[in-house]
Amino acid sequence: MSVSAKKDANGTWRIQFRYKDWKGESHKTQKRGFRTKKEAEDWLSQFLLQQAGDISMTFGEFWEIYKGDMGKRLRVSTMYQKEHVFTTKLQPYFGDTPLNKITPPMIRKWQGEMMSLGYKETYLKNLNNHLTCILNYAVRYYNLKSNPCRKAGSMGKSRADKVEFWTLEEFTRFLNEVADKKISWIAFKILFWTGMRLGEMLALTVKDLDFENNTISITKSLNRMNGEDLITPPKTAQSVRTIIITEELAKDLKEYVDSLYSPSSETRIFSSITKHYLEHEIKRGIRQSGVKKIHIHCLRHSHATMLVQMGFSPVEIAERLGHGRVTTTIETYCHSSSDCQKKMVERLSEMEKDGGVKQEGESDAL
Repeated sequence: MSVSAKKDANGTWRIQFRYKDWKGESHKTQKRGFRTKKEAEDWLSQFLLQQAGDISMTFGEFWEIYKGDMGKRLRVSTMYQKEHVFTTKLQPYFGDTPLNKITPPMIRKWQGEMMSLGYKETYLKNLNNHLTCILNYAVRYYNLKSNPCRKAGSMGKSRADKVEFWTLEEFTRFLNEVADKKISWIAFKILFWTGMRLGEMLALTVKDLDFENNTISITKSLNRMNGEDLITPPKTAQSVRTIIITEELAKDLKEYVDSLYSPSSETRIFSSITKHYLEHEIKRGIRQSGVKKIHIHCLRHSHATMLVQMGFSPVEIAERLGHGRVTTTIETYCHSSSDCQKKMVERLSEMEKDGGVKQEGESDAL
């Protein structure tokens, strides 16, 4: 390998070198701006470890490799979330630690500190999954002997103990309190009566609405990243779907679209509002109506719970919600309401009566 460190006219150092990356391909490059020759040489040493895929590189350096590869394979919004978790929750604890020196006790200590911050169980599980994924990648592609997360164990829970939702009566009380703002009123109606995700609703354009057949096509989602709105594909392949809506909702939605100023087929019908706006509005409506506090995503839970109570199957509900797996629907909603137990008992009682419970002295029919 050819290496040359030189001092520039401004007093900083630059280093020129040739190297082979982890694919075996040769490159020639340079790096400027180092304060000393030693700083330049130390940087080169770590850079070469990273390019060779040496697991003695730091966790932070390995993250750059992971990000470079997975950034081409994952949704932009997913990678944005991963980078946020890395920067705020992983880098401060593991960033300067060599990849092969991360141990189960270190991970247990990190988990303990995360749990002490009072995060929700589902968020703790999400954080642990991010770390596990990065180290699994190192095991699979860079010969890390084993993933220390396995021995450390997990933290948090995959799903909340209780799914929060509103009944129709609660939603109606809430909706009456936000009816003074037409855009809030129609947005919350759509979320409650279709079960679509917030990002899916905010991405809707005029061409997604079919008022002849009373349908809404879900083909994209809106995510806000680095202060900019980004339109991406929906969460999963199954999220691309067509939702049939009620005549009343179609009528209200058409009236709202007709009130927009010269909309084209590509016009986003909710371009004037944001997630932050609706979060403020749901708090206002809750405060004024007195219904229990829930988050916006719980309107999706409310729609799903209604469908469960109406007796629709998990497969039918999963298709309407755009779930990637039917098991998600079953685990999240099909045990969420005591009404289900009551309906079961009612049906069992009917079957018991129809079967004819034998009385004393009654003989079996041959």
